[in-house]
Order: sequence, then structure tokens, then C-alpha cells
Amino acid sequence: MIQENLISLFQASIRQNWYAPALSNYNGTTVTFSGVAEHILKWHVIFRKCGIKQGDKIALIGQNSVNWALTYLTVVSYGGVIVPILADFSADDMDHLITHSEAKMVFADQRILEALNPDRLQKLNTVFSLNDLQCVHTCKKSSLKNIETAVEEFNKTLGSSFKADQFKLPEIDNSQLSALVYTSGTTGFSKGVMLPLRSLTVNVVYAINHFDLKAGDTMLSILPLAHAFGCAFEFLFPFCLGVHTTFLNKTPTPRILLKALTDVRPKLFLTVPLIIEKIYKGKIKPLLDKKSMQVLWKLPKVNQLLQNKIRNQLLSVFGGNLYEIVVGGSALNKEVEAFFNAIHFPITVGYGMTEFGPLISYAGWKKQKPGSVGQKIDYLEVKIDSPDPATIDGEILVRGENQMTGYYKNEEATRDVVDAEGWLHTGDMGVMDSEDFIYIHGRKKNMLLGASGQNIYPEEIEAKLNNLPFVQESLVLEKEGRLIALIYPDYEATDAKGIPVEKLDELMETNRKEVNGTLPKFSQISKIKLYPEEFEKTPTKKIKRFLYTL
Repeated sequence: MIQENLISLFQASIRQNWYAPALSNYNGTTVTFSGVAEHILKWHVIFRKCGIKQGDKIALIGQNSVNWALTYLTVVSYGGVIVPILADFSADDMDHLITHSEAKMVFADQRILEALNPDRLQKLNTVFSLNDLQCVHTCKKSSLKNIETAVEEFNKTLGSSFKADQFKLPEIDNSQLSALVYTSGTTGFSKGVMLPLRSLTVNVVYAINHFDLKAGDTMLSILPLAHAFGCAFEFLFPFCLGVHTTFLNKTPTPRILLKALTDVRPKLFLTVPLIIEKIYKGKIKPLLDKKSMQVLWKLPKVNQLLQNKIRNQLLSVFGGNLYEIVVGGSALNKEVEAFFNAIHFPITVGYGMTEFGPLISYAGWKKQKPGSVGQKIDYLEVKIDSPDPATIDGEILVRGENQMTGYYKNEEATRDVVDAEGWLHTGDMGVMDSEDFIYIHGRKKNMLLGASGQNIYPEEIEAKLNNLPFVQESLVLEKEGRLIALIYPDYEATDAKGIPVEKLDELMETNRKEVNGTLPKFSQISKIKLYPEEFEKTPTKKIKRFLYTL
């Protein structure tokens, strides 16, 4: 049973790092830990004056920003239930989730508020704009006066002159519901994951004990904070250590991201496979494929020099202060992983689900085993539903302290994934070795059967296709017993080579033959079809497979 408590960790970090910078918008506002303390206490008074009670739900919708983070900290430390909603959901979905969650208050970016159903907003207690934290709607005329009174009350009792040792937060039990996180997965159905405070606490405490960060270090946040991965490891955990987190509150295009990495110089960087794989395929692989480089790579002494040079150049690209990159969301492409391992680059892969807030497995880059998604974390039990868990694929089952309490208002969905013994069925298929390293081979619902009953994981075929020339991304589907690959071409690469669009079919047929040479007969591709646009993806950049059929 975990002894630590997230609210106590908030309080301790704020007191210990009182004058240090805590949260920044990239090239914008910076708030110190003392500024965070002032904000939290003032808004706790506002919540009380607006009739918000512990356990009430407050929706939070917007791009990553200082105000997003401040609102999250305020709600959770008050004893409310934060309902972070992804900013790229449709307006209709947002309206539905606000209603479904029974949120009494909403904080949202102004552009999002303008897109929401005004009739829906009229029924809420109070609505605030995340841009400036001003009240834009209240269902009671007295609420505006209450907000003014709350600010006056705070200024009289504490104001901005209070000291670190005067800062105190309420005591919130670890069993209390703290976050209601709506998934945006590959199945197309959003479910409200109920995370108790202990789930958030387990993730933060594990990270404190296993990541090499300390107060004063820097962090760059690029993942959606409304997603469990980004929230726990780019925001909550660094905050509890006294780390200064900068939010890249804009789309991380390559140019913007590289500039931000240089400016912020993060010690730890979290990302998804797509970004790392694009860097490898666009910048590194063309260099490695040159005949002269292949000759040099085979000479041991030269090879070592080349590895050191490439590694140092990559470290510089990521800001020059990096100790580790952690990839989450899905496994790295095997070719990409093998290259980074060969040059001893500090990159590793973790595995998790929103239902665990999110972490299930992780290992530091020096300890990580190739092909694995890390070692199961403390506080968890993991087993493989297989006659031989080390060699025969089975579904990965997990239970433990950071597990959700269920899906909100959906007992049937909860029963579908959590069995009578409390094991949560992840839907991922894989094996686990004697040291508790987990190896994932695909999703149970995506698995296809070969003609003789062999298991075919389309994700493994896609990983091979994505390494081939002029392939941006791929999706393998089955039709009438045949495997067909949809390919979205890498038009940047074809343009650079001066290859006309008419030649793409011929190039892809060459790719089909090449990939089939690496696959057993039962999982070979019978046809490749070009797809006209990028595939739609989840926040962790996994393709929403349910949208695509043949």
C-alpha cells in the first residue's frame, strides 16, 4: 500500500522551491512555485464561494499552458475531480462529455468555448476562459459577486505576502476519486476512466524514484496534458520534484520543436514513436544507406568514431542536456531501436494505459532489453494468459494500486475488462520473461488468423513496411483471406528524388516483394493500395484502425 500522497507532495515541493520558476509557456508567461501557491489558495476560496464541493467535477479543455496546469493543480488539491478533455475532440464530443461527466464548472480555451453548444453551457454553474481565467458565464447572478468577494477575502487573509511555511493544502485521502479521464483510443468509443488519487500518486512516486531529475532541472512538455502519459510524466512528476516545466503551447512542427529543445535544454524528454521514427527515417537512414557509409560502418575503429559522432550530434539536436528520452504510446520500430542501441543513445520505451494512470512497465535505457517495453513497475502484478508466458503469446493481464476504479456510468464496460479476480485485460498480446520484462506483439482485436491458424499481427508487418523507401505510414487489413496494405506515400522523399506520382505503384510493388522476402508465407502481403492522405490518429499517434476498411 503506497504511503505517499500526491497533495502532500504538491505542498512539499511548493514550500521547498518557493522562489524557483515552476511553469512557463514557451516564449511567454512564467510562474514561480510561490505564484502557484497563491493561485491555488485564491481559487480554493473562489470554488467555495461558487458552491463547489469536494467530489464535484470540473472540466478542463484546452491546449497545454500555464493556466491549464494551474487549473489542474487547483482542482485536484481542492478535492475536486478534474475532467481533462482533449482539445482535438469535436465540439459535439466535448458537449457530450461535459454532460456525461456531470461537470459543474468548465475551464476552456476561448476558441473552444465559442464552438460549444451555448444551451449546454447555460446549465453549468460557472464557465471560465483559460486564456485569462475570467468568468464568461454563470447560471447565478450572485456568482460574479461571490467571485469578487472571494478575491477580497483571500487578499485580506493572506494576499501575496504569505510565506512558504504558511502554505497548507487540504488532506485528501488516496482512495478519493481525483481524475475522470476520457480515452481517445483506436476503437472509436470514449470511456470515462475513474482514477483515484492513489493512481496519480503511484505514477509520480515511481517516477521520482526511477528518473534522474532534481529540483532546478528543465522539462519541455509537448504531449497533450489531457492524456495520462503527458500529464503524469511531463507535468505532475516534474512539478513534485521542483523541476521547471515549459509548455510548448503550439503544434510541435520539426522547426518549432528543434528550436524549443535548443532553448529549453530539457534533462528528460518524452515523446511518441512517430517523432523518433521520422527523425531516423528522414535524417539518419539516408546517410546510413550510402555505399561509402556502409563500407566505413564495417571497419571497427571507424565505426566507433562514427557512432560517437552521430550520438553527439543527436544529443545536441535534443538540447545538449539530455540524460534520457522515454518513448510511450506504442513500441519503437525494431530497425530504429536497433540503430539507437548500436550507438548507445539514451532512449528507452515504456508501456501503459489510461486505466493505470498510465504506467505499467519501464526500464532505464542502460537496463532496457531490446524489443521489450520495459520491466513491470512496483505496485503492480502482471501475468500473461498463456500456457507458457515466456514463449507463447497471451493477453497481458494487470492489477495493482494505480488501477482505475472503473469506467464512469458504465458497469458493463468495466466488467468487460476487469475480471472477478481484479485482473484488467489490456487487450495487448505478448510475453514476459523471468525478469518481468514485457514484450508486446500486437493487439488482440487486431490479430488475424493465417490459413492454418497462425497468429498474424498487422502491427509487425506495418513496422517493416514503414522502413521501406517512399513509405510514410501503412495499415495492413484483411479481405477474403488476403492481406492488403494501405500505404500513404512519403511525398517529401519522392519530390526530393524527382519521382513522378505515376511511378509510385511500381515502387510500391518493389516494396511489396522486398517485405514479403522477410515474412513467413502465411503473413505475406498480396497487394498494396495507395492511400491519398495521412491516417487519422489518437493523441499518442496510433492509427484509428476502426475508421478503415477495404
